[in-house]
Amino acid sequence: MRQNLMALMIAGLLGALPMVANAQTPPSPAEIAAYTGLHAAAQKGDAKEIARLIAGGANPNAVDSNLRTPLHVSAFAKRHDAMRALAKGGANPRALDRQLYDTVTIAAVADDVETLKVGLAIGGDAREITSIYVGTALIAAAHLGHDGAVRELIRAGAPLDHVNNLGWTALIEAVILGNGGPRHVATVKALVDAGARRDLADRGGVAPVEHARQRGYVEMVKLLQ
Repeated sequence: MRQNLMALMIAGLLGALPMVANAQTPPSPAEIAAYTGLHAAAQKGDAKEIARLIAGGANPNAVDSNLRTPLHVSAFAKRHDAMRALAKGGANPRALDRQLYDTVTIAAVADDVETLKVGLAIGGDAREITSIYVGTALIAAAHLGHDGAVRELIRAGAPLDHVNNLGWTALIEAVILGNGGPRHVATVKALVDAGARRDLADRGGVAPVEHARQRGYVEMVKLLQ
């Protein structure tokens, strides 16, 4: 009975997968058009203007209506020089927007390894707890099969076995929210090779290997058993 309830819960979440995957909210065209000051410079990637504005007293941690700082804006826009200039000027690299995402998780979800590397280099933390699911950038990347981001986050010390408020680890999400394809298999391999616990089950007591068997994910089963 308990496993049946868990199966229903997972099915419901799978139905909501597009919404979950797109939970981050980049600036809209209207918001971008209305930006001024540091937010506008961050969107454009104008590092010199950022330095000038901060030297003149602009707040590098000012937020827009969605609590995005200029650093969030530059991460969404993949403006690496702007990210570095903002960090040099005092921007908080671990700030969270209204959806509780930092720049590291923004880059991980976007499958943008270069922006992720910059976010980590300027002080972002792979151990940060993010999102309404009380998760991590690693869980978000594993869910989506962003294996390059997963490997980068592992190198940066992301917690391998963090359990979010759904009761799932990165390894579990890679299986139950993945599609069993090459990138999700590569994600599972990276996590297992790094030492992620294969015995940690979900709230229904189902381990990752059993989830993989139920879905016919043969390559994942080989890695997890």
